[in-house]
Amino acid sequence: MLKNFVNSICAGVLISIGGSVFLACDNRYCGAVLFSVALLCICYRGYYLFTGKVGYLPESCKKNDVLALCVGLIGNLVTTFLLGMLIRAAMPALGETAAALCTKKLDQAFWQTLVRGIFCGFLMYLAVSIFRDKKTPIGILFAIPVFILSGFEHSIADMFYFGASGLFDAKIILFMLAVVLGNSIGGVALPLIQKAGGAYEP
Repeated sequence: MLKNFVNSICAGVLISIGGSVFLACDNRYCGAVLFSVALLCICYRGYYLFTGKVGYLPESCKKNDVLALCVGLIGNLVTTFLLGMLIRAAMPALGETAAALCTKKLDQAFWQTLVRGIFCGFLMYLAVSIFRDKKTPIGILFAIPVFILSGFEHSIADMFYFGASGLFDAKIILFMLAVVLGNSIGGVALPLIQKAGGAYEP
């Protein structure tokens, strides 16, 4: 568990870097592509990212597996939020961009955020599983820009944006609950469907 927690902190650092470059780019298409560096490094280094791990619950859903996910999620969220606050202090312009982005996010209804989180979960599972099973980063290089440009919600990246935004609103808790739930549903949905149809190959 300690190793997972440490690796979740490392993953949080990389997501924070990806979030920073996205906020810094005037061209959102360029920013979406460059964000991919975060998941690429996480996968190559073997760090623990909740949205990349939750899709493997259908393989093994033991108590320790669920506990590891919870520990990883906490490490991811705490790290990205704190680093977001640090980025806001060091780079105020990025904080202003994050505040505008997060204000729009909080205008979404719970179900809208949930759906956006589910679709992001689909793509995260595909990106990581293709990397793991096919030994290629092609899934990452396409899935990350697609989820960003589609407006889907990634719980760990969103926590960085909220940390950088300087916003403190009770609605953030409900928003994050919807995203984490959505990412989890989306992450396990495809392997569960395959498993039900007898086509799942872990």
